[in-house]
Amino acid sequence: MFDTLYFGTYTKRESQGIYQAKLDLETGKLSDLKLLARETSPTYLAFSPQDRLYSVAAQDGQGGIGAYTVEGQLLNHVLEDGASLCYVAYDKGRQLVYGSNYHKGQVTSYHIREDGQLDLADVVTQEGSGPHPNQSSSHVHYSDLTPDNYLVTCDLGADRVSTYAVSDTGHLSLVGQYKSQAGAGPRHLVFHPYFKMAYLACELNSTVETLVYDGVGDFDYLNSQSTLPADFQGDNAVGAIRMSQDGNFVYISNRGHNSIAVFKVLADGNLEQIQIVSSHGDFPRDFNFSNNQQFLIVVHQESDNASVFQRDAQTGLLELLSHDFYVPEAVFISSNPYE
Repeated sequence: MFDTLYFGTYTKRESQGIYQAKLDLETGKLSDLKLLARETSPTYLAFSPQDRLYSVAAQDGQGGIGAYTVEGQLLNHVLEDGASLCYVAYDKGRQLVYGSNYHKGQVTSYHIREDGQLDLADVVTQEGSGPHPNQSSSHVHYSDLTPDNYLVTCDLGADRVSTYAVSDTGHLSLVGQYKSQAGAGPRHLVFHPYFKMAYLACELNSTVETLVYDGVGDFDYLNSQSTLPADFQGDNAVGAIRMSQDGNFVYISNRGHNSIAVFKVLADGNLEQIQIVSSHGDFPRDFNFSNNQQFLIVVHQESDNASVFQRDAQTGLLELLSHDFYVPEAVFISSNPYE
């Protein structure tokens, strides 16, 4: 048995676009890397059950989103002048796609046509700033659905999590805001599958905030924990956050320390750090689980390699299997959840 993995990349050095590879679910071995689609810096991907792939895209000084078949055939681009998106998400119920624009401080929604092509539905420009040098303006880094089907965004530049009601046509209406710790730089968010909890990965101060989520965009702060060893003195920026399917463990990547921090979810929903393990590469921007949850695969933007870890489902702990599989400039990894 194999998982098919998809890689989003930057195309500044060696990469040419979206890549694909196989993961052996018995051995954890990666193989058969191939270029699926040529695209300019397709740094984030999302999938639909209609065999569609939606990707960050850029062309001729314009940035936005691209719609593809899962075989890599381009359906259309929706592009505007300026920087491209940094995050893409799919909304099955409303047949929408959402995008986050870091440099413009925008969240966008796109309507999916019957043929899979996209049309721009709405754009919201967020405003704000924070005390960190990287917070001179709004930087929307994440926009995805809450468990109760609102759209929630993480604004790294404004230390803010904003939640929107979404109409069937894709119109966005603000319903709630949460302010993270000053200078934290909220980047990505995961929700617990059955607790009313969310975990907010904060890039700029290398922490994870544990939040109570009461629905309709109502977040309440519980506590904050470092993703780093107590004696670490260097520069670091948190990358991705993922939660195991059973809701028992949270994993976060550290870019700079180049590691994966592992947290156990306690009975009250709080987190306990149980492991920090080297990612065995430079700048681990993203990672993900195999479909059977037995392996965790980490991709490195600067060293062009993927590391594979065996994951103990009972303890959550990681054990390195390999770190020598070549993937150029990878910053996103996922299987297709609808395959």
